[in-house]
Amino acid sequence: MSEGSDSGAKGAGGPVRKIIHVDMDAFYASVEQRDDPALRGLPVAVGGSSRRGVVAAASYEARKFGVRSAMPSVTAKRRCPDLIFVPPRFDAYREISHQIRAIFRDYADEVEPLALDEAYLDVTRDKAGLGSATAAARAIRARVRAETGLTASAGVSYNKFIAKLASDQNKPDGLTVIPPRRGAAFVQTLSIRRFHGIGPVTAAKMEGLGIFSGADLAAKDRTWLAAHFGNSAEWLHNLARGIDHRRVKSNRPLKSLGGERTFFHDLIADIEIREALAHVCTVVWDRAAKRHARGRTVTLKLRYADFRTITRAKSVPFPIGDGAALLAVGEAILAQLLPVEQGIRLLGVTLSKFEGEEEDADAAAPPTDLLSLI
Repeated sequence: MSEGSDSGAKGAGGPVRKIIHVDMDAFYASVEQRDDPALRGLPVAVGGSSRRGVVAAASYEARKFGVRSAMPSVTAKRRCPDLIFVPPRFDAYREISHQIRAIFRDYADEVEPLALDEAYLDVTRDKAGLGSATAAARAIRARVRAETGLTASAGVSYNKFIAKLASDQNKPDGLTVIPPRRGAAFVQTLSIRRFHGIGPVTAAKMEGLGIFSGADLAAKDRTWLAAHFGNSAEWLHNLARGIDHRRVKSNRPLKSLGGERTFFHDLIADIEIREALAHVCTVVWDRAAKRHARGRTVTLKLRYADFRTITRAKSVPFPIGDGAALLAVGEAILAQLLPVEQGIRLLGVTLSKFEGEEEDADAAAPPTDLLSLI
């Protein structure tokens, strides 16, 4: 069977794409271990070590003890008593990220960063003249190691969804290639908790309905999926079959921006929670103003003392034009949650649904001058 003949392998109306997802290995922690040889081989967490601290990243040595990003520092220390905390150096991480992206652009015109440490590359056009997407991925990883002293894992496939799953398959310092003929079978062997885009809440709902793997999901028809997951039915149906028509976009439109604050002491009183909201809204609006971003949806995030986290959103008919309007919407959301039964340890605000935001046009055909996947 030819690679282009598999269901879902082609972009709508176009030939098979060649997508690489590159993911740096334990990026922040690896940078710290690179720059401080005394940390190499030891369990390292980037983040604060205080009672209110949170792990931003963990080395692989720390991960063996169950330490993960976003974990409270006290929990991480309990799991790994020898854990070494290192304060983050985001300027250093950004500088290295720019260096890595410059490498990516030698191999692909279309590079879509997802964060400082990962990106999609569309290498359908053989920009570097290497003959295959796999050869391009090998060359990229070799250059990243040579020029930064860091390792990266990569997934090579015919769409973004599977490429991202593949990059996580053989971490750290791994390379996994999933051609179209293997796409659906590969997806169906995985836990649905591995699926990018399916969060813990949706995964728990699926498991309650007897869906634990991609194969379980593929066994459900569209009607059943629509009854339980509404507008997400078609998306879920496609994922279970290895279908994803999204294109790699160099200039990703702004989807949201926000900010949050963790408090040293839990906030209990209504007035102090409102003051905290005002502070976070000021920060968020400053960021929005600098980017001339005007959104219609405000999302409030609260994390309680027991680490239970809730989010509530409110949309308004017209784009929010100033900080006072942003705060007013935030206040309206917060009013429904006060008074709180237990203290608030974190408060966050996100602005989204920006002016000019359009539906994804990922169905357009990829470029010609095709590159072999293998």
